[in-house]
Amino acid sequence: MKHNEELKTFITIWFIALSSTIYCYFIPARISGVVPRLLSLIPVITIFSILPLQISIINIAAITFFFLPWLGNFKLLLFAFNRGPLSSTPRLPIVTFISLALLPVKPKELNNKLTYSSPLSLPKPIVLTCKTVILITIVDVYRFKDQFHSTMIIVLSFAYMYIALELCFEFIAFLVKVIHGFDFDMEPHFNEPYMSTSLQDFWGRRWNLASSSILRATVYNPTRMMLDRNLGKFRGHLVATFVTFVVSGLMHELMYLYLMRVPPTWEVTWYFVLHGVCTVVEMAVKKAVNDRFCLHKMLSLPLTLGFMFVTGWLFLVQPIRNGMDVKIIHESSALLKYLGVM
Repeated sequence: MKHNEELKTFITIWFIALSSTIYCYFIPARISGVVPRLLSLIPVITIFSILPLQISIINIAAITFFFLPWLGNFKLLLFAFNRGPLSSTPRLPIVTFISLALLPVKPKELNNKLTYSSPLSLPKPIVLTCKTVILITIVDVYRFKDQFHSTMIIVLSFAYMYIALELCFEFIAFLVKVIHGFDFDMEPHFNEPYMSTSLQDFWGRRWNLASSSILRATVYNPTRMMLDRNLGKFRGHLVATFVTFVVSGLMHELMYLYLMRVPPTWEVTWYFVLHGVCTVVEMAVKKAVNDRFCLHKMLSLPLTLGFMFVTGWLFLVQPIRNGMDVKIIHESSALLKYLGVM
C-alpha cells in the first residue's frame, strides 16, 4: 500500500514538473529583460524546490532533488539571463525544451560526450554487469555493518553511491533514447573516477560531470568574469574554482536536509571547502613548476584515492549518524528482491 502511494506521489510530482516547464516555454520565454523573466520564473523555481519533499523513499528523493532543485533550478536561472541550454535562437521545439529542463540530456548533435574509458579495455556492457554484481554484493554484506571498521564503511558507502548512481543514469539514458527515438543522449556523469590521478582530474573530468557542467555555467564562469579584471586570469581562475566548491558544498548540505529532515551540521560543506582549498593548492603548485614535475600515475592514483577516502568521513558522517545509509541499503535490498536478483 505504501509503495502504491509513493508511486502516485512520484507520478504527481513529475506531472507538476512537466506542467511547470510547459508554462516556462509559453510565458517566461516570451518575456524580455532579465528581471521580468526572473520574476516570472520564481514560481516554478519555488515549485521545483518543494516537490522532492513529498517523497519518502530516499533513493528516489535524491534523484528528484538532483534533477529539479539542483539541475532544473540552475537551468532556469541561466534561462532568466538568456543563457544555458534552454536559451536558443531560433526557439527550441517544446519537446526539446522540456527534455533539457527536466533531465540531464543534450540533443545528440550537441553532446560532446566523453569517450568511455575502461581501465581494462573491456566493453561497456561487461563493465556495467560487473558493477551490478558489485552493487548486489555491497547491499548484501552491508547487513554486517556493525562488524566493520569505519574505514570499510566509508569504502562501501562510496562504492555504493558511485555504482548506484551510474546504473541509475544508464537506465534513465536508455529510457531517454527510447522515448526520443535516439535523438538525445544523457550528459556524461561518470568517467571511471577510481582512475583519477589528481583532485582536479577527479572533480573536473571524472565525477558527476553533469553537476560540474551546471556549476561551471552558473557559478564558475560568472565569478571569473567579475574577478579576472581585478585579480588576473589565473588568480580569478583559482578563486572561482574555490567559490564553485563552496556552492557545491551548500547544495549537498541542502540535499541532506531534504533527505534526512534534520538541521544541518555542516560537515559536508566543510568537506567541499577542504577539497576546494586542496584543489586550488594543487593547481597553484602545477602552475609554479610549469608542469615540469609530474608524479607517476602509479603514485598519484593511490595518493588521490587515499585522500578521497581519508576525508570521506566528512561527506558521510551526517547520513551515517542519522541512519540514512541503512535506509538506502534497505530500499535497494527490497528492490533487488522484487526484481528477483537477491
